[in-house]
Amino acid sequence: MTQFIGEYDCKVDPKGRVMIPAGLKKQLPQEALDKFVINRGFEKCLVLYPYNVWQKISAEVNKLNLYNQKNRNFARYFFRGATELTLDANGRVLFPKSLLEYAGISTDLVLFPYSDRIEVWSKEAYDDLLNEEPEDFALLAEEVMGGATGERSEHELS
Repeated sequence: MTQFIGEYDCKVDPKGRVMIPAGLKKQLPQEALDKFVINRGFEKCLVLYPYNVWQKISAEVNKLNLYNQKNRNFARYFFRGATELTLDANGRVLFPKSLLEYAGISTDLVLFPYSDRIEVWSKEAYDDLLNEEPEDFALLAEEVMGGATGERSEHELS
């Protein structure tokens, strides 16, 4: 499974192209074949998926019971704006203008890879998000990662 890490400040050129940084390119799985799918994220950002990851996620969404209205609504919003992208010879991808506008990205952006995806934020929105760090991050960590059983992870034990 792909496990991206890092944080990359990038620029969008006037045509909407973004250079994928070398450090991030090295982390791309071979199965992605230099292809991505980009779509709208949950907090006014974009999400860039390696193609192989997108195939797995879209297959999960396609298993939803589409006779259920909530499922249909989710599928519509999830797939809205989804666009296939391919790295060009110079290692750039061309972002759709409508998605850049949705995320408020004009020139400066941040690529924030984690898990198996890459969030794409306007630099300003990303900085604002990080400036709004929870007052008690330790409490949030306990709530999210603490587990109901009180058992400690291997990481905590070492």
